[in-house]
Amino acid sequence: MVQLSDRRLAAHQAAVAGISRAYAAIPAGTPVRLAKSTSNLFRFRGAAAGATLDASAFSGVLQVFPQQRAAVVGGMTTYQDLVAATLPHGLMPLVVPQLKTITLGGAVSGLGIESSSLRSGMPHESVTELEILTGDGRVVTASADGEHAALYRGFPNSYGTLGYALSLTIELEPVKPFVHLRHLRYHNPDDCMAAIAQVAADGSIDGHVADFIDGVAFGPDELYLTIGAFSDVAPWRSDYTRERIYYQSLRGPKEDFLTIGDYLWRWDTDWFWCSRPFGVQRPAVRRLWPRRYRRSDVYRKLVAFYRRHHLDDLLAARQGRPRQEAVIQDVEIPVGRGADFLRFFADRVGMSPVWLCPLRLRGEATWPLYPMRPGQVYVNFGFWGTVPLPPGASDGYYNRQVEDTVAELGGHKGLYSTSFYSPADFWARYNGPEYAALKGTYDPQGRLADLYDKCVRGV
Repeated sequence: MVQLSDRRLAAHQAAVAGISRAYAAIPAGTPVRLAKSTSNLFRFRGAAAGATLDASAFSGVLQVFPQQRAAVVGGMTTYQDLVAATLPHGLMPLVVPQLKTITLGGAVSGLGIESSSLRSGMPHESVTELEILTGDGRVVTASADGEHAALYRGFPNSYGTLGYALSLTIELEPVKPFVHLRHLRYHNPDDCMAAIAQVAADGSIDGHVADFIDGVAFGPDELYLTIGAFSDVAPWRSDYTRERIYYQSLRGPKEDFLTIGDYLWRWDTDWFWCSRPFGVQRPAVRRLWPRRYRRSDVYRKLVAFYRRHHLDDLLAARQGRPRQEAVIQDVEIPVGRGADFLRFFADRVGMSPVWLCPLRLRGEATWPLYPMRPGQVYVNFGFWGTVPLPPGASDGYYNRQVEDTVAELGGHKGLYSTSFYSPADFWARYNGPEYAALKGTYDPQGRLADLYDKCVRGV
């Protein structure tokens, strides 16, 4: 149990009182959404009606407790700011999602993973306490064994439709200064999935400890797993924030060293590989593009601008190219069916690269709105780009195939991007009865959006 200092507690309580008053002042029936300067969602909307709730007072690290290996953090705090506060103490969150502007509240209410997820699960599993402004205007404290345990379990994957996290108490773990990377190549999906299963069973592969593991499939016959291990020393240090590009380095050399900070943000500089459409990976453009703007939130704003003004469709029509469908998804598939998914994806969608991130729940607890089986090893496949639509096909042609295949293989799909489920299919996959019970308890008047309306209809 940790306790904020008197000064910080008083400031936080004043902020809680302020947002509670602001929420209560919004007229009944008015749609409510958080005012956010950045977003990592890919459900693009037009100008939204209703009221915005200013939660900027909850965008900082309230206190780090090195002895207890814990921190109390505002729900709008970015992982970039959290890591900056914990690394000086030789500590990090157990799971640090790969993009700097993902917030703590967002990673818990919308889920998150990274290369420590095979040993440490998902971000919400290392949250010991949540302070939540619920849809009915209460501020409650939810924990695994408290009065609001059902809300604590149901908050992950609720996407702000039950309430907003004002503060979170999270566990931290010790780190070393460097991460030693080893890139292992596989020539087919079956061998790659077998290697993931071995790491899950042994915590290592070929004698190499796996504190971290993720990978990239460049094609069905070129897949890489990167095994990362904490290290006190680094014979050399690479820097992928300048001319070199991280994902390209996986093809060789076979070993690398990064500082722990550079490792945590290795994907952000080029938004994995999604900086390509902006030309940032071309040497001449890269030299001219300022380093401070080589980051995921900048690229995401550019994408939002293109979407808002339908520039992709206009350029395609002008150049005589077929319309493109955005296929931007993260899906979790049991490792035993992972090779089947990769073969489907290469054959029917054909986009590359694809990110591979193994994960499993950290403990035996279940999380009802995203029903993963304890003990089951999954692989997250992340793919983000556009694919030409066949003649006569409408938007959703590829995404619906992905959704159907994920279900056939016993997996689940994240809800941060477009979805095409019918209401019946959606609630069958995301535990409609449990959600309805939580909604009835914590937002009976429906002041916040319904999960289906928000994640599928995009309201």
